[in-house]
Amino acid sequence: MQIAIIGSGNVATVLGSKMREAGHRILQVVSRQETHAARLAEELGCPYAMRWEDLHPEGDLYLVALSDEAVQAAASQLRLPGKLVVHTAGAVAREALAAVSEHHGVLYPLQSLRKEIRPFPAFPLLIDAHLPEDLHPIRTLARSISEQVSEADDRTRLQLHLSAIIVNNFSNYLFVMAEERCRKEGVDFSLLLPLIRETADRLSRYAPGDVQTGPAIRGDLGTITRHLALLSEYPDLAEMYRWFTTRIMRHYGGPEIHPPF
Repeated sequence: MQIAIIGSGNVATVLGSKMREAGHRILQVVSRQETHAARLAEELGCPYAMRWEDLHPEGDLYLVALSDEAVQAAASQLRLPGKLVVHTAGAVAREALAAVSEHHGVLYPLQSLRKEIRPFPAFPLLIDAHLPEDLHPIRTLARSISEQVSEADDRTRLQLHLSAIIVNNFSNYLFVMAEERCRKEGVDFSLLLPLIRETADRLSRYAPGDVQTGPAIRGDLGTITRHLALLSEYPDLAEMYRWFTTRIMRHYGGPEIHPPF
């Protein structure tokens, strides 16, 4: 398949690299940021352009790998009648590309992608298409770069996108706060990495609700009180500790539990 990529960020880099490795030809990278466009084009072995009107006219598929806001902005200017055009955003409706081409759809990687983190991780791809006949080429492309491909409408993608924010972005911010506190207190954050890995790995074997551990689920108020004393100089962490502890206790012990803190 001959593919033109609109965008030069994380998703464009990862998907473009995966597609090239799978044997697809990347015709062109188009991006308003020339430095990024040139770098990605060199990596993918193709030319680049900075204007929509310079898009290569012979693409089999045009991949709009832009931020949510930028997808909307690009869709107001791009016109590719008769061409298959897909965006990669989880929280943007399929119909955002309706004015670009009747043949529009979605190719959404459900993964946290950073172009500087190599090798690239595996990821599920969620696909959709306005016209039923366009699902086949989108699915074929998706299966060439991912072992897990599913159809998903706008509502399903948005629900999964929200859940992804919770399990990835929010949890990573907890890691940020824990690492900063470890550094300030002179303790080695890397000693927590096996625990972080095990916490994630066990979810492939058990439901999250079946493997909750810690002082909150045990109702260990003594340990909780000692922890809060250690957090006296970290008000943000103390607030989060109280919030999570209270909700874990209520979730597992019933709403009648009201920790004395």
